[in-house]
Amino acid sequence: MSQQTPEAEVESWVDIVKQKVSALRFGSVQIIVHEGRVTQVESTEKTRLAVDPPATQARRLFQAAS
Repeated sequence: MSQQTPEAEVESWVDIVKQKVSALRFGSVQIIVHEGRVTQVESTEKTRLAVDPPATQARRLFQAAS
């Protein structure tokens, strides 16, 4: 088991956060801390869908209600 110095430990999670942020277009990166130490880094990516023009949306709603 390797022991990291506090400086190396900070660098490693900061590098992970940088990588995750640079890989996202839309989303979030969450840093989990336990007893004053970063223990986990999570990322959630969102996929944005093109929005239908309002007339198309209204037509679909009208057809669904019929």
